[in-house]
Amino acid sequence: MSSREDRPSLRPASSRPPRARMKRKERSAAGRSPLSVLIADAVGRPVPVPGLARWLARVAPKGAHGAVTLALVGDRQVRGLNRRYRGIDQVTDVLSFPTSPEDRRTTDGGRAVRQRQQPSLGDVVIATGMAARQARMAGHSVATEFRILALHGLLHLLGYDHELDDGRMARLERTLRRRGGVGPGLIERNGARPVR
Repeated sequence: MSSREDRPSLRPASSRPPRARMKRKERSAAGRSPLSVLIADAVGRPVPVPGLARWLARVAPKGAHGAVTLALVGDRQVRGLNRRYRGIDQVTDVLSFPTSPEDRRTTDGGRAVRQRQQPSLGDVVIATGMAARQARMAGHSVATEFRILALHGLLHLLGYDHELDDGRMARLERTLRRRGGVGPGLIERNGARPVR
């Protein structure tokens, strides 16, 4: 018997802690959130924002399964993206770019192949200058503003649209922000009708 896994345990299976009885795949899945968050700059280099990825994964709605990239970029770049993809020539605080279902799969000879990695939900682009200004106006930290914008963008990736859904996104966003200990969000600050 050369490997540790080949050796029998001295304790009976029923006396081992529950984690020890789990198979290796189950252990890794159990310790992993269904949402994986990468925070990067405009060219994809990791950006350290303490606690943001963990917070978003913790407060995300139950249906949020997959990987999301939060891109923290300058206002000028966000303005260019907003002009290119929405036809609006001004900076905005957050943009969401969902991944199409076709992009979530790989192909092998024309056949769909299951990915080993989590499927990508898409990218959320946050304008750092706009976020800093909004944080000052709201009286909280830039880190808190990043949380508000990241959650708002994630909900758009999941298909929510506060302009068309009779308050459904606003209610969910408010519930999730409260769960995460964050105050009023974009929809409330931008003068939408009160969320009940």
